[in-house]
Amino acid sequence: MMDMLSPGEVTASGRLLIIDDDAINRAILDNIFSPYYETEEAEDGREGLDKILARPDAYCAVLLDVIMPEMNGLEVLERLHSRSFPERTPVFLITAEASDETMRRAYDMGVMDVISKPVVPYIVLKRVQSVIELYQARKRLSSTVASQQTELLEQAQKIIRLNQGMIEALSTAIEFRSEESGDHVRRIHDITWHLLTYTPLGDGLDAETVRQIALASIMHDVGKIAIPDAILNKPGKLTAEEYEIMKTHTTQGALLLERIPQLRETGLYSYAADIARHHHERWDGRGYPDGLRGDEITIWAQVVSLADVYDALISKRVYKAAFTRETALEMIRDGACGVFSPRLLEHFFAAEDKLFTLYRH
Repeated sequence: MMDMLSPGEVTASGRLLIIDDDAINRAILDNIFSPYYETEEAEDGREGLDKILARPDAYCAVLLDVIMPEMNGLEVLERLHSRSFPERTPVFLITAEASDETMRRAYDMGVMDVISKPVVPYIVLKRVQSVIELYQARKRLSSTVASQQTELLEQAQKIIRLNQGMIEALSTAIEFRSEESGDHVRRIHDITWHLLTYTPLGDGLDAETVRQIALASIMHDVGKIAIPDAILNKPGKLTAEEYEIMKTHTTQGALLLERIPQLRETGLYSYAADIARHHHERWDGRGYPDGLRGDEITIWAQVVSLADVYDALISKRVYKAAFTRETALEMIRDGACGVFSPRLLEHFFAAEDKLFTLYRH
């Protein structure tokens, strides 16, 4: 059984408002409740409503008469109902006028109970106390649930940051293994994000999807972990056999990502696996590993492919010196480093001035 407040157990939220135009009725109710709660009085409906609106969270309950000057009890209740006040604080109608219509209207507007005058002190005290305790227990529970939700959200965010950090660390480690700067994956991320955010290439993709694609882009070369060092870091041109082995980093990357169960459970996985496998496909269908043609290649794989080529051309690699910006753009325009969608090239060249700022240190 729920414990009731004993005399003298007045909490910070234990203030009860009595709204009644009859001084004797107010005195009777004050005598019943003052041993257990702080009590406050209002002589008519208008005064009572003003008190509530001035401090809507100050009261643990409201005792409301019906027939009063200035504003009757049902009018007060209607105003409180429009502000959802009875959902947070119990309102009791205490009245000698308890017709069926009055009770129906009162309950429709959220009143907790209708108590007829003359009141029986013990009964009215227990009915009101029980409801106040119920409301306060519900508030405590809501506060606890909200606190737990906040903690769970913080933990989830920590896990997301940890996973992102691990992804970035793995991708950067692969870049260092191939004797390239770890800045490569950061630039691929930034170029991908910019093209999908600030050009029509990202039409239909919301901000969270673009964020996931940009993060997935840094894993595009994760399959290079399976390529022997002698091939990965060969300073000269690869033989035909070596080139075939190097090409397998696309399929190896997709397989590796598939074997990470924590990644498969996220929305990131489908983008990462697709990009890893298809970032060397070509618009004319002569790419690898699947020979996809045109829009069979997803827009995110196309964007990462161009970002990878752009960054490779204007950066120093183990097998080549950096090309000038002008030479790199000419090679991309002429198809010397792959064949890209005309639409992709159009928006890339329009944004390239901004993208090139990534290379100014």
